[in-house]
Formats: sequence, structure tokens, C-alpha cells
Amino acid sequence: MPGPYVIRGSVLLPEAELMWRFSRSSGPGGQHVNTSDSQVELRFDLARTRSLPEVWKTRAQERLASRLVDGVLTVRASDHRSQWRNRELASARLASLLAEATAPPPRPRRATKIPRGINERRLRQKKARSDVKRGRSGRDWG
Repeated sequence: MPGPYVIRGSVLLPEAELMWRFSRSSGPGGQHVNTSDSQVELRFDLARTRSLPEVWKTRAQERLASRLVDGVLTVRASDHRSQWRNRELASARLASLLAEATAPPPRPRRATKIPRGINERRLRQKKARSDVKRGRSGRDWG
């Protein structure tokens, strides 16, 4: 698990740029939970990193602005009883967050005109449905 984490393509996050913090986790675990630091907090300084290309870095800072505190992205994991599994989960969450935040923007949608036949068919179906409903009442609306 230790070592560089793949973000996308050939871009890697080196272990040296990640800051790990461990604390006691709430939840299941019995007596074991009172003695082990199984909750993991993984911090990544997005503002000062040199491992991401500049374009990706600015894109990630814009998209993750609400999650950043002083340019640092924090991910917590306490789902498992094992610190090791929580470490794996936190690093996977960080990698997927960064991959999603650095993805290129989608291509703009090209506006197209609705074909005339489709519009006419829709209007015919609406008229037929209206006639069906009008036929259900005892009154003559004609």
C-alpha cells in the first residue's frame, strides 16, 4: 500500500506529500476500540504540491474549494476496525476525489433542432389523449 498513488494516467502522488494522522474511532470494536487508533485522517496539501500539473492543480482547487482548508484537502476513514484497511480506504478516496476534480470539463452540448416529424407526432398523441379524456365525461364539449 505505501508508495505512489496513481491519480490518472501517469500522474502519481508520492507518499512524501501525504500526511497521515490516526485517532480512536467510534463505532463497533468492543474493548479493542478503546486501545487502538483505527480512524485515519489523510491530508494532502493541494496548494503546495509539485506532483500535479499546474492545469490540474488549478482545476482541482476550483472544484474542491469547499473542501479545502488553507489549500489542504482532508479525507477521513473509520469504516473498518483495522487501521490498515482504513488507510487503504482513505488513500482510495483521496485518489478518486483528485481524479474526478482534475478531469477535463465535458464538451459543450451542441444545440440541435427537434425534427418536424417528432414534434408533429407528439402533438397528434396529445390530441388523441385529449379526445380519450373528453370522451369519458357525459357532457358534450364539442
